[in-house]
Amino acid sequence: MTIDYEKEYNNRARVPEHQQIFDGWARDAAAYRAARPKAELGISYGPSPRQILDIFPADDADAPLALFIHGGWWMSLHPSSFSHMAAGPNARGVTVAVAGYDLCPDVTIAQITDQIRNACLLLWRKYRKRFAVYGHSAGGHLTACMTATTWSTLDADAPADLVPAGYSISGVFDVEPLRHTSMNANLRLTETSARLISPIHWPVPPGRTLDAVAGALESSEFLRQSQEIAKTWGGVAHTHYAAIAGTNHFTVLAPFTDPNSGMTARVSELARHPQGVSRR
Repeated sequence: MTIDYEKEYNNRARVPEHQQIFDGWARDAAAYRAARPKAELGISYGPSPRQILDIFPADDADAPLALFIHGGWWMSLHPSSFSHMAAGPNARGVTVAVAGYDLCPDVTIAQITDQIRNACLLLWRKYRKRFAVYGHSAGGHLTACMTATTWSTLDADAPADLVPAGYSISGVFDVEPLRHTSMNANLRLTETSARLISPIHWPVPPGRTLDAVAGALESSEFLRQSQEIAKTWGGVAHTHYAAIAGTNHFTVLAPFTDPNSGMTARVSELARHPQGVSRR
């Protein structure tokens, strides 16, 4: 059967009310920043204006740490629309950093991946602790990339397992199908580059943890992507797949504003015990 990749990966067409959701994210994020006067905003980790971290500290100075990476197909959106993704984990005592990055076509996905690695290394130098990463859509892809990285090859001072655990929401781990969509005008993927930046083809270090979840109302391709990374990495890494009932590609993020949601609880658990938390 021929797969219509354009249709499968066009989330905005699948969710006609997406702009209202985006507007709601921006409002909720601004309100959350206003409510967190101790937030450290716009911390630069690279030379361009978009290479920034917004950090929302928990009350405990020695709190566990997590990094959130936003989506937008590596081509759109801004970290300022996602400040409220820290709300649930903050309420459970987890400090959260929200990362920005440059966008395609000004940079490649490989360059974005390196930028987020630089953001992670800044967090290491600032906090000197391992941490969990969680991310949505393109950020889900980057989450897997961070989880599979051997950090000591980038900075001899960093632990090899700086990011031992990731929680990927609606990620794409094999980007090859995107070559066959209109997005490739900006992504500029070739057969070779698509394979090189697809973490499903990467060797994951033993013992890492990756949860790959997606909204139950998402396309079959998005569900497949999360199922496949859990299957492919499973046995070497601790993996788990789940479809979040009643949610689409955008509403799947809503639970992170609720400290009592299962998604918030899981990310907080990964942040507290990043080296040794698998699904029981």
